[in-house]
Amino acid sequence: MSLVERLGLAVFHQLDPERAHDLSLQALRSGLLPLPGPVTSSRLRTDLAGLALPNPVGLAAGYDKNAEALAPLMRAGFGFVEVGAATPLPQPGNPKPRLFRLSSDRAAINRFGFNNDGAEAMARRLARRPRGVPVGLNLGANKESADRVADFAKVLKTTGAEIDFATVNVSSPNTEKLRELQGPAALRAVLKGVIDARADLPRPIAIFVKIAPDLKEEELEEIAAVTLASQVDGIIATNTTLSRKDLTSAKAREAGGLSGAPLFERSTRVLARLSHLTHGTMPLIGVGGVGSAEDAYAKIRAGATAVQLYTAMVYEGLSLVPKIVRGLDRLLERDGYETVAQAVATKRGEWL
Repeated sequence: MSLVERLGLAVFHQLDPERAHDLSLQALRSGLLPLPGPVTSSRLRTDLAGLALPNPVGLAAGYDKNAEALAPLMRAGFGFVEVGAATPLPQPGNPKPRLFRLSSDRAAINRFGFNNDGAEAMARRLARRPRGVPVGLNLGANKESADRVADFAKVLKTTGAEIDFATVNVSSPNTEKLRELQGPAALRAVLKGVIDARADLPRPIAIFVKIAPDLKEEELEEIAAVTLASQVDGIIATNTTLSRKDLTSAKAREAGGLSGAPLFERSTRVLARLSHLTHGTMPLIGVGGVGSAEDAYAKIRAGATAVQLYTAMVYEGLSLVPKIVRGLDRLLERDGYETVAQAVATKRGEWL
């Protein structure tokens, strides 16, 4: 981390977290930040459900909610970028404050509630993005929608021509009753609508489904069965957690979803279990607590084809991304792997 980045983070941490988040996006859009461009090697190149990634480390949804900083994020060293979530209609989200730093836990709590400019605005911005790393959109449902199941397909119909993949987000804890859509009947209905909408796009795109880390064993078994029976291309494991176990920060009891370092073990165990339940046939993206090359490598060896991060950048800055990617390359080389794919699920048993 450079001195400039260290000073910038120190300033941001004196501000309201959401204000700091917005300013970080403005700084990216300014074009003044040094960015590494693509970080890749023959060892790091990864196929994720047909997506050619320069490396397997992606940006999780939630940072660039409105696709406002796509061009610089695509040059920040990520192998793929996910923006959103987007809903059919614009909505303000939940009342502020709704983002909290848990510095002593290297974590954050958010209860944003899908605040975004709506699918039409998102489509216009996505259409202007440069060529480069794959870009996807997190699909959400409006809080006041009369038909949340249909909302996911509506967003895809509006934006699908401009993206490389879409994520069905039925696991955010910040929209009332949204997680109920993870039940087998509801999930089948949501996925059918999205798959049908994909069929009408000018080109096929990958469809992922993002699940919660707080599911019971039987619920994971049901999700695995539904996704294997559908035409979904992969699962993102996991979203934020409602657990507050072993936290020390003053803001630990704020309502919302917890992300960051405390989520690592829980989310990795869910990931490994899904890898086992899907017999290694379903590409998985590991999210939750990735803050180092070692964390990314552990997710991959637990069953992930690729990983995503977000919260760790709050504490380590954007330079963390190429640091993780290059560190992962060294770890793969150390252990004799010529490709990321060779390392996937090689330590799954340790997490079951």
